Amino acid sequence: MRLDSRPEYAQKTAPLTVPRGTSVRTAVAQMTERNYGSIVIVEPDQTIAGILTERDLMRRVLYRQRDPDTTSVDAVMTTDVKTAHADDGVVDWLRFMSNERFRHLPVVDDQGRVVQVLSQGDFVSYTWPDLLNQAGAK
Repeated sequence: MRLDSRPEYAQKTAPLTVPRGTSVRTAVAQMTERNYGSIVIVEPDQTIAGILTERDLMRRVLYRQRDPDTTSVDAVMTTDVKTAHADDGVVDWLRFMSNERFRHLPVVDDQGRVVQVLSQGDFVSYTWPDLLNQAGAK
């Protein structure tokens, strides 16, 4: 099954993005207002420069006692961002995300521009019917 064939893919709102140079406080405010666990940092052409996750905030801002008003997302974002394409397989990414321990997967178009972000929760909705069947078989 392809990523874009899942109902979650089409039903999600547009990905949350900010340009380089945005303050951490501004990014966190947007994440909080929309209840998102990540925000994608984009170049002017909308290609991905990095991603800022709740884990990044905990480890690189809170733990290091950085000022969110003066710290730029560039300084604390993850730059080695794994990206998918809409026609990639759900099971392949579910396995890879689990093995590599990351929870947010930007989906990009052929030019590398972010078009969607899927979370680990989106993938759980794919697997829960099977898990319920397995639990009921005991």
